[in-house]
Amino acid sequence: MIKIGDKLLEAAEELERDRNIPQEEFISYVCDAIVAAYKKKVPDHDVEGVRAIFDQETGEIGIFAPKEVVDEVSNTYHEIGLTDARDLIPDVSVGEVLEIEVTPADFSEFGRIAAQTAKQLMTQRLREAEKELIKKEFEARKGTCTTGQIERIEVISNTRNNVIVNLGRVEGCMPSREQLPGETYRVGNRIRVYVLELRETGRVPQIIVSQAHLELVRELFELYVPEIEDGTVEIKSIAREAGYRTKIAVHSEDPNVDPVGACIGTRGVRIQNVVAELRNEKIDVIRFSSDPVDYISNALSPARITTVALYDESAENAGKRAEVIVPDDQLSLAIGRGGQNVRLAAKLTGWKIDIKSESQAEGSFRSNEQSSPLSARPLNRINTESAPEQSLKTLETSAPLEADQESSEQSIGAIEDSNAPA
Repeated sequence: MIKIGDKLLEAAEELERDRNIPQEEFISYVCDAIVAAYKKKVPDHDVEGVRAIFDQETGEIGIFAPKEVVDEVSNTYHEIGLTDARDLIPDVSVGEVLEIEVTPADFSEFGRIAAQTAKQLMTQRLREAEKELIKKEFEARKGTCTTGQIERIEVISNTRNNVIVNLGRVEGCMPSREQLPGETYRVGNRIRVYVLELRETGRVPQIIVSQAHLELVRELFELYVPEIEDGTVEIKSIAREAGYRTKIAVHSEDPNVDPVGACIGTRGVRIQNVVAELRNEKIDVIRFSSDPVDYISNALSPARITTVALYDESAENAGKRAEVIVPDDQLSLAIGRGGQNVRLAAKLTGWKIDIKSESQAEGSFRSNEQSSPLSARPLNRINTESAPEQSLKTLETSAPLEADQESSEQSIGAIEDSNAPA
């Protein structure tokens, strides 16, 4: 056997520390590489049963090959003479197979080609081990929120770059599309990300992480709101435009629990924690309702709603559509900057939403010839026999909101104003 000393163990420890590959696996890869090199030396390349053994106590490594005991040797790689065999084991007989050490005095005897073969095998085995490690880590973290440290920034082009995040045992890649718009990422900063997918590209697969995915919002609320974590409050739907605004609909089956208030917390502490994690992204916490009219009205907050009408479109234009009337001074608030408020409300509720002011809708809101029910069928919200106007549900603007709903919406508005960028 050849004395290697502590160098192999030191290399194994370093590899385990840096790349999380167990020492035992690395040593087995070294032994397999040595056997591969020995195979190149054997003329017929038959190395069945040949193995390399590393003795951790002595720091020695050796190659052992099975050889058949024969009277006359014709192949020294597979046979051993009876006389030589009896020097090792006195009572051995012809036909028996002995495991004989065939370790060369110096591994350089294997030659350059054999050494290259061993190197290639080692590289391949290490790469496969790293792939398996990444896959195991991904399966354990998929669909969860985790904290990492920015390790480096890879510039792809003038407008694109990848943020590489150290997740502990593996690295995560956050491409440009998964980054928050306008956010500046610096090496060394700690960030919270959502583990999105495993991308099989190149030699080593990449774990893709995101700060723009809407599920990150769900994970953050579960982290900071115990009622969501234990199931008392349920997140029904999320609509997000990353970096700008998010709407989240919540509901509780417990009549003693206010789902909106639970998400906001005392003095807005809970939602402020979520907002801080999302770099001051505005968040509207909406009260979910099984009544689509109430749900749509809530989703369009903070705008005041006068009337909501629901229609089930014809097969030609399949889909659910809602027509909403708001006071003239609430039109721009209901639509939002660049249509953001109504767009997020539509995503949140799953309804197409058309908004009109009271002056625009006067005399034309599904009650005259301009809005014929032939193009869109009103949903039967009230037991009526004919008049489509009675399928509308009107929210009187003079009637106050329920006390808990009104206070919750005011709290949300106050938090948005306090976190709005200067």
